[in-house]
Amino acid sequence: MIARKLVSDNTQNEIGFFEKWLSVWVVICIIIGVVSGNNFPDFFEVLATLEYASINMVVAILIWCMVYPMMVNVDFSSLRYITDRPKGLLITLVVNWFLKPFTMAALGVIFFEVFYVDIIEPEDAQQYMAGLILLGAAPCTAMVFVWSQLTKGDATYTLVQVSINNVIMVFAFAPIVALLLGVTDVVVPWSTLILSVVLYVVVPLLAGISTRTRFQILSRPNDINKSIANFTKRIKPLSIVSLLAMVILLFGFQGHIIIERPFLIFLIAVPLIIQSYGIFFIAYGAAYILRVPSNVAAPCSLIGTSNFFELAVAVAISLFGLNSGAALTTVVGVLVEVPVMLSLVAFANRTQDYFPK
Repeated sequence: MIARKLVSDNTQNEIGFFEKWLSVWVVICIIIGVVSGNNFPDFFEVLATLEYASINMVVAILIWCMVYPMMVNVDFSSLRYITDRPKGLLITLVVNWFLKPFTMAALGVIFFEVFYVDIIEPEDAQQYMAGLILLGAAPCTAMVFVWSQLTKGDATYTLVQVSINNVIMVFAFAPIVALLLGVTDVVVPWSTLILSVVLYVVVPLLAGISTRTRFQILSRPNDINKSIANFTKRIKPLSIVSLLAMVILLFGFQGHIIIERPFLIFLIAVPLIIQSYGIFFIAYGAAYILRVPSNVAAPCSLIGTSNFFELAVAVAISLFGLNSGAALTTVVGVLVEVPVMLSLVAFANRTQDYFPK
C-alpha cells in the first residue's frame, strides 16, 4: 500500500475560486471570444499569421503557460510505486491507450460518416473526425489533479497515474494519432505531429522536472514538498488565465462559424458527450467489479474520461490550421469537458459507499 506520509503537499491543491467556477468562466470567455471574433476579425487575422513551422506562436505560449504549472506537479520518483494497488493502474492504462482512442475514432465515423452524412460535407466531416481523434488520444495530465481532489482521491496514486501517462504519451501519442487519422483517410505530416508532441509535452515536462530538481537542491529535505507546493500555488493562476485566454482566442478565430452555424457546435458535442460518459462508466464499472477502493476508483476512471485538451488543441492547430474544423472540434471539447466532468465528480461522490474504503 502506498504510504500516506509520502503524499506530496503540492498534489493537495486547494480548489480555488477560479477552479470551482471554471465552467462559468469558460462560458463567459466563449461569449467574449465569439463577440470579439465577429467584431474585430482583422485583429484575429493578424494573430493567425504569427506562425513558424505551422505552429502559431501566440497559441504556443498560452499552451506552455497552461501546461507548465501542472507539469511541476509530476514527480517521476513516484514511479517506484507502480506495483502498489495495480488494479486501478491497469484500468487506467487499458482505458487510456487500448480503448479510448479507438472508441473515439469509431464514434467519429459513426456520427460524421453515417448519422451526419446528409448534414455535413465529406471534407468537413474528415476535419471534425480528426479533432475527435486528437482529443481521444490525449488523456488528461493536468485537470485530473483537480478531479482527484474533488472526489477525495488518493493524491499519490493519481500522481503515479499521471507520471506513467506522460511517459507513455511521449512515445505513443504521435503513432496512435497517425494510425487513426490514416484509417479515417486524413493525411498527417509526421514531422508536424512529432514537433507538436515535443513542444507541448516533452518541453514543459522537462521544464517541470528542472523546477522540481532546483527546489530539491536548494531546499532542506523537510522543506522540499512545502517549497514546491508554495511555488505551484503562486503560479497556478497562470495556468487558469492562460486557459481562459486560449478559449477567447480560439473562439475568436472560430467566431463567425459559431454565429453562422450554432447547430454545428451541437453536432460536434454529441459524440464527445457520449464518449465521456461511456468511457467513465466502463472504467468505473471495471473498478467496481475488481473491488478497487473508492479513493482510487474515482481518479482512475476520471483520468481516462478527461482529455489533455491543451495538447489536442495545439496539435489540431499545428496540423490543420487555426480556422480548421479539427481545431473547432478540440475547442468544443473544452466547452463540453468541464460541465461533464463536474457531473461525473458528483456521481462518483454519491456512489463512493459502494466501493471498498
